[in-house]
Amino acid sequence: MSLCLPVTPHITLPVGLTKSGRPQQCRSLRVPRRATVSAVYSVMAAASSVRVAAAQMTSINDLASNFATCSRLVKEAASAGAKLLCFPESFSYIGARDGDSLKIAEPLDGPIMQQYQSLARESNIWLSLGGFQEKGKDDEHLCNTHVVIDNEGNIRSSYQKIHLFDVDVPGGMVYKESSFTEAGKDIVAIDSPVGRLGLTVCYDLRFPEIYQQLRFQHEAQVLLVPAAFTKVTGQAHWEILLRARAIETQCYVIAAAQAGKHNDKRESYGDALIIDPWGTVVGRLPDHLATGITVADIDLSFLDSVRTKMPLAKQRKPLDFWKPASL
Repeated sequence: MSLCLPVTPHITLPVGLTKSGRPQQCRSLRVPRRATVSAVYSVMAAASSVRVAAAQMTSINDLASNFATCSRLVKEAASAGAKLLCFPESFSYIGARDGDSLKIAEPLDGPIMQQYQSLARESNIWLSLGGFQEKGKDDEHLCNTHVVIDNEGNIRSSYQKIHLFDVDVPGGMVYKESSFTEAGKDIVAIDSPVGRLGLTVCYDLRFPEIYQQLRFQHEAQVLLVPAAFTKVTGQAHWEILLRARAIETQCYVIAAAQAGKHNDKRESYGDALIIDPWGTVVGRLPDHLATGITVADIDLSFLDSVRTKMPLAKQRKPLDFWKPASL
């Protein structure tokens, strides 16, 4: 289920059950002013699920301005009942010139990240911060790091982008991320209130092997894809690739996105999406360039049903199955 903000009246329903079958807590869910009966039942069905949100924004070369935008979106997500809000790659900063990102790069315990930790704690919400400029081993390199913060402001895990964007986009830009970025080496998954999260960043999306590993070796249920896809590649492949990753892994996919023109040289495609394990888009902003959030409900019982009816985990072949037979 996906809701478009703003919405008006609300109803209070139980969220989750204890082992004895009693409601664990209550949550206030908003219902459109002229909701149909079916819409009300959709909201009621979502009461047994966990709400998440994906952000869409246009970051610039101003840390304070980007933080102000993120703060506003965090408040909107918390008000909508989301337990996790996902921000796009480079959420805190996009430089106007080559080398700008290196100048502002900081360790994860620096003041920039501490601001976002406070934001999570104050709003009582988990944050997925995709593509933070983490200071590298020397002044010439940084790490493109996806950081997950819990609702108490603690850094729960971080993932350094493995696949770096070294491309000459047809009809677009030439980009060599490896010239200033250290590639990560480790696949990362982490438990959260919305399920087991698999962490990736942007260009990773084109490499299905990492998502297969996250699902079948690391038991991920929700794949996070914070991104800043170019306009050219986004138009051609963004939604197709995201839906493919959801279908082939039978996971939810949350894809936060940079959108629009950041400066004279750089433009992002936008279109933040939330996709269910059947490949259906369940969350999307009406305007793929607007700043805002889309919210949807993660239903792990639906995920389990999809996996039970089509048991890919049992049917997939081990890697050594594909080795050529000896002559």
